[in-house]
Amino acid sequence: MYAASALRQYQQVSTQSQLAEASPHRLIQMLFEGALDRLAQAQGALARGQVAEKGLLIGKVIGIVGGLREGLDKGQGGELAQHLDGLYEYMIRQLAQANLKNDEAILRQVAQLLRELKEGWDGIA
Repeated sequence: MYAASALRQYQQVSTQSQLAEASPHRLIQMLFEGALDRLAQAQGALARGQVAEKGLLIGKVIGIVGGLREGLDKGQGGELAQHLDGLYEYMIRQLAQANLKNDEAILRQVAQLLRELKEGWDGIA
């Protein structure tokens, strides 16, 4: 029990350190990574029948996608920002449906969309 607690504390400190030193570009990468990690965990929880855990994890993904959406510069981002806004809104709706229906196919679809966006973002670096 102590080892697990120590590992979580180390991971939290490590993440906070990365956040403090990260460029804005890297912060977005970290958000994509976090969303994909939580989605994979939610899929695992769903497969194990851990409905409450699945719901918490999907809620975290919704929060991350919402943060990505709020970070869009819709004034200067032009058409691209508008398209991303719509895509993020779609993902949030789909995640809510996946949570309600325990639908792994929807979770996979959202994960694929996030992977594609992350690959594009990674290519900018």
